[in-house]
Amino acid sequence: MKLYIIRHAETEYNKKGIIQGSEVDSDINDVGESQANSFYEYYKDINFDKIYVSDLKRTFQTIRRFTQNGLSYEKLKEFNEISWGVNQGKSDDLEDYARLIDTWLAGNLDNKFEEGESPNEMSVRLVKGFNKVLDDDYDTVLLCIHGRALRILLSKIIDNDLTKMDKYVHSNTGLYILEYKNGKYEILGSNLRDHLE
Repeated sequence: MKLYIIRHAETEYNKKGIIQGSEVDSDINDVGESQANSFYEYYKDINFDKIYVSDLKRTFQTIRRFTQNGLSYEKLKEFNEISWGVNQGKSDDLEDYARLIDTWLAGNLDNKFEEGESPNEMSVRLVKGFNKVLDDDYDTVLLCIHGRALRILLSKIIDNDLTKMDKYVHSNTGLYILEYKNGKYEILGSNLRDHLE
């Protein structure tokens, strides 16, 4: 199985450096529409069997052109972004935000903002969604998810160590390509952005 995993296209929250988690259902902006179109034009000839998106509209909007041309897709709420709790909708240069991420990288993976979600909690639901993708057993699939979701998923399935999450750099419509064979994953490409050049 070959897995193409991208982060959604740019939203106004991304542009302004505002935290958007699972409760912020934002649209992609004009730059995001351009990124999504560029991604489609670059990858439209790949024979994706199916596309999986989160339950948040920014992921579907990113891959909409594929579906307009008949590709099957499925929304999985398990792929929603992490909940940042009381700090959703606030600036991402918050000291509390940086401090929380540092505690995760130090191994305190149950830490979370009030009313939010921890990496350990998130990885349980991400893996549930990802196992459904594996069980569907297509040859080539496209997943469109979120920045922190992508980091937690990759660090879980590749390293089985969530403290490694921040080594997985991401950008809007940045693409990871993975091959899954005999229970093992190989990363063939990381945060690919050729379509934006």
